[in-house]
Amino acid sequence: MKTAVIYWSGTGNTEAMAKAAAEGANAELFEVSEFNGNAADYEAFAFGCPAMGAEVLEEDTFEPFFTGIEGSLSGKKVLLFGSYGWGDGEWMRNWYDRTKAAGAELIGDEGFIVNEAASDDDLAKLKELASKLA
Repeated sequence: MKTAVIYWSGTGNTEAMAKAAAEGANAELFEVSEFNGNAADYEAFAFGCPAMGAEVLEEDTFEPFFTGIEGSLSGKKVLLFGSYGWGDGEWMRNWYDRTKAAGAELIGDEGFIVNEAASDDDLAKLKELASKLA
C-alpha cells in the first residue's frame, strides 16, 4: 500500500511526530510545501499539523493544501496528528470531523495529539498507530 505522511511544523514538534509516523507506516515523508504528488497515487495518508492561533490548522500553507486534497480522501485510510500548546484540542476534533465528512477511513478515535513536544512514549504510540495505515 502506497502511503504518504505530509506535515507542517513550526517548531519541530510535529516534524518529529511525522518522522515516527512515516517509520511506523513505512511511508514516504513530505513537508507540505514539498508534496507535489497526486492524491490518487496513494491509498493512505497521515497528515500532521499543530494547532495555530485560535485552534486552527496553519493557515498560510497547510490549510490551503488540505482544502485542495480533502475532496480526494474518500475511501482512503487517514491518520491525523499534531501538537498544541494551549486550548483543549478543538482544532483536532474539527479536523477529524471534517476529514470524516470527506469520506476518509480514519485511524484512531479522534486523531493523535500531544501537548508541546512528544515524549519517546508518545512517538512509540504514534508509530504503532501509523502502522495501521498499511
